[in-house]
Amino acid sequence: MDIITGEDGIARCWWGASTPDYCVYHDEEWGTPVRNDKRLFEKICLEGFQSGLSWLTVLRKRENFRKVFKDFDFEKVARFNSRSIDRLLKDTSIIRHRGKIESTINNAKKACQLAQDWGSLSAYFWSFEPSKHDRPSSFSKKELNKWTESETSRRLSKDLRKRGWKFVGATTSYAFMQAMGLVNDHVEGCDRRQDCAELRERFIVPK
Repeated sequence: MDIITGEDGIARCWWGASTPDYCVYHDEEWGTPVRNDKRLFEKICLEGFQSGLSWLTVLRKRENFRKVFKDFDFEKVARFNSRSIDRLLKDTSIIRHRGKIESTINNAKKACQLAQDWGSLSAYFWSFEPSKHDRPSSFSKKELNKWTESETSRRLSKDLRKRGWKFVGATTSYAFMQAMGLVNDHVEGCDRRQDCAELRERFIVPK
């Protein structure tokens, strides 16, 4: 079943109706075009933390992540040191994975350089908004389940890794694009699909 209509009368993607946490995330965030640098940095980092886990696990810890990573202000995170890593590894409120913690700090440093080079992270990331030919042929559950990555997400991943970023594979990059509105992967019939399409029409792509 692609669409589930809730008691509130709202038609949602199948996954968006699976838990209360996902319902709020689906209705208020996923697929909405984002230009805020902190939120973009947060999402690319949290997608890295998701690797090997479910997004629900990360979503339920997101406020804790925001607290320990200074609301994902990458200029502040870039100043974290070995003592910061030791402290985070002892913090049971987040996912205690040394490689992912270290990659977040590393990526913060790279984000500072990227923002300097491009003027903002949003200008950089939105330069990877895909063209229509690099999109699914239909927006059904069956079709979208095949799209764990795309040609554009592979290019984004390759470019980030070339710049020294870590935990930014093609699948991670595509999930980031879906969440931040660079693509609209709400299925046909989902009320949010049209909402996100209209938001994108009004969205001014950062330069």
